[in-house]
Formats: sequence, C-alpha cells, structure tokens
Amino acid sequence: MTNQTSFEHPTHPLLIVVSGPAGVGKDALVKELRKVGPPLHFVITATDRAPRHNETHGVDYFFISAAEFLQMEREGELLEHALVYDQHKGVPKQQVREAMASGKDVIMRVDVQGAATVRRIAPDAVLVFLAASAEDLKRRMEHRASDSPEQVAIRTDKLQEELGYLSIFDYIVFNHHNQLDHAVGQVIAIIQAEHCRVHPRKVEL
Repeated sequence: MTNQTSFEHPTHPLLIVVSGPAGVGKDALVKELRKVGPPLHFVITATDRAPRHNETHGVDYFFISAAEFLQMEREGELLEHALVYDQHKGVPKQQVREAMASGKDVIMRVDVQGAATVRRIAPDAVLVFLAASAEDLKRRMEHRASDSPEQVAIRTDKLQEELGYLSIFDYIVFNHHNQLDHAVGQVIAIIQAEHCRVHPRKVEL
C-alpha cells in the first residue's frame, strides 16, 4: 500500500503593474481585462480635484480634499503619487491591502516613473511593460483628439527616456496594431504563470 502525502502550494495575491509609454494602450488593455480577465481588483486613484458631473466617488476616483491627500502622503499611505496639472493624484495603500487580504490580485496602470516607485515600495510586485513599435505609437498619438502636434512631439521625444526604465520590469508585452486581444491574453498568461511559481511573490505594504 502506497502512502500518499497531501501537498499544498502556498500562493499569495499579486500586485500587477501595467506601464509603458504614452499612447501604447494601457487604458485599453486594462479595460479589456475587466471584461475577459480573471477576477481582479482594479485600483481606484485618489485625487484632490472636484468630481465632474458624470463621475462617482469610489468608482471613477476617490475624491478627497487637498489636506487629506497631503496627510496620506506625509504618512506614507500612498503607493505612488504625482502632481498633474496642479492636481494631486495617487494610489492609496489601504485599498490594495484590503483587496489582497480578500484574496484578490490587484492591477494598476501607471507611467514608468510610477512603476519605479512601486518597485521601490513593493519589490515583489509584478511589473509589465506594455510596448509597441515607434510607428504604432506615433499613429495612436496623432489620432488622439486631445493631443496637439506639439504634445505629440514632446511625447515622442520622451519615448527614449521611458525605454530607459525597461530594466526594472519583469515582463514586456507588445500591443501591436489591431492585436489588443493578443496582448490581453499574454497578460492573463503572466498572471497564471506567476501563481505557479515555486517561490511565490509576497507583497507587503
């Protein structure tokens, strides 16, 4: 008679960071993951600006006062933060802690500087660099109605600087023209593979 030993492989919720240059399709990828991906907690950003008429607190953003935001910053309760057009934006650590405590993987999209901050604060985060060809990036930026030709030129010049952060990332996924589904599938595969690690990541905030 053969003795059988039960085996349980410990796993921990993941903190997945999607980053990359402007125009690469970060928002589109995260939006598609909401539809077809595994159960995930999608990070909500806190801001000190006033809500617009069609925005809901706790859905679009956490709308807080400037004083509250600065207090969170002083107390180290922001996973990453930035001042954008005189408005503070940042990711509260508490929502990430609560989601991970419930067993959910957490996903957030940030620029490459934000990804570097997350890497410093949470070394076991999974950093995914979303990339595209220079031609694809220029085409997408030119088709964004909100960007002027001058802004397109600035973003194009910044691309080399953003590529300089590539070494801090764990994975690179290419979002080729009209192939968003393929990029989404690769991110899902990365999440699945990370849960199969012999030595699982453990994020502590």
